[in-house]
Amino acid sequence: MATAVVLATAALPACSAGGSSAAGTDGKAPAEHGDGGTATVTVSPEGSAAKPGEPVRVAAHGGILTSVAVTDAEGTRLSGSLSESNRTWVSDRNAAPGTSYTVVAATRADDGTPGQSRASLTTRAAERVNKVDWRPGDGTTVGVAQPISLVFDRPVHDKAAVERQLKVTTSNGTEGSWGWMKDWSGKDRADWRPREYWRPGTRVTLDARLNGTDAGADGGWFVRDYRLGFTVGARQIVKVDLDRKRLTVERGGRTVRTFPVSGGTPGPETGSWRGTEVVMAKEGSIRMNSETVGLGDAYDQTVDYAMRLTWSGTYAHAAPWNAAYFGRANKSHGCIGMSDADAKWLYQHTTVGDPFEVKGTETKGRVALNNGLGDWNADWDTWRAKSAL
Repeated sequence: MATAVVLATAALPACSAGGSSAAGTDGKAPAEHGDGGTATVTVSPEGSAAKPGEPVRVAAHGGILTSVAVTDAEGTRLSGSLSESNRTWVSDRNAAPGTSYTVVAATRADDGTPGQSRASLTTRAAERVNKVDWRPGDGTTVGVAQPISLVFDRPVHDKAAVERQLKVTTSNGTEGSWGWMKDWSGKDRADWRPREYWRPGTRVTLDARLNGTDAGADGGWFVRDYRLGFTVGARQIVKVDLDRKRLTVERGGRTVRTFPVSGGTPGPETGSWRGTEVVMAKEGSIRMNSETVGLGDAYDQTVDYAMRLTWSGTYAHAAPWNAAYFGRANKSHGCIGMSDADAKWLYQHTTVGDPFEVKGTETKGRVALNNGLGDWNADWDTWRAKSAL
């Protein structure tokens, strides 16, 4: 249970513009009485080793609060609100770990006498700190399938407490939901995706007001807030039919380009994934080594115009060595290969966040939600059920 420091509230002379009296070093100075008496104030948590992760609470006794200011050492105010009776004030945010606050409370005693009191408190430092890595980047323009994706450094056991601090706002009231999963890296991850693909032009803001939130056992505290904003670009969908070995680019509902491709050789190791895969990054020319994806020494070469689709190593890229199979057979090690010219065009016209909708009877299965940005491979009800709230 939080303890409270009892403060004396000094009476102000009737013609005075202000004034204050500080509590003693033990935080419990005796009340000073003017002609008509004064209100007293209690603050919790209190002291030099206060518990973080709780709201700051200020209460008046024998009067009401007329204003409360709680400020940290950098001058940032902790916002809060008064109760209807004006006898209590509670901060909107929790007290953050390792932070010193100054509390200044103005009061009016039941007989009308004004007063002011001041206190300080310092919360205990966090033994463990949790950090966040996020997608997409702040200020970016993304494709219509791009989710907000947060990956946490340490375990998040109290997912509900964390999710309550994650506020997504959009310029057009887009419906969406958070969903929790284990990232491909094994870390806890929370993604926010719309019910359907974003509408082009949507402006999106995430306010992750995490400072002062406890992730739970072994997870540590968050000691900062995060904020990012991005804009949704054109509606472009890349449709890949591996039965027909064709790739079609649709923009704004119209087909703008179709060309032959070759997908993964049918089989549990070399087949391509089916489902919706989102462009995670445009990586240009990269070295691909089969040993990094568990395929032995099958290949080790540089490929051009590489666009990453999954964490497990699926890319769309130029594959001129497979030219004989484009449009005829699936003969890759799982990637979607095409000619240099077609790959260059696709690379130039693709945005991070564009969806690749892949289908085919020769695929090896549906891509997992955590294998890249696979959120769209769950129906809406299944996705909503992954929220912690």
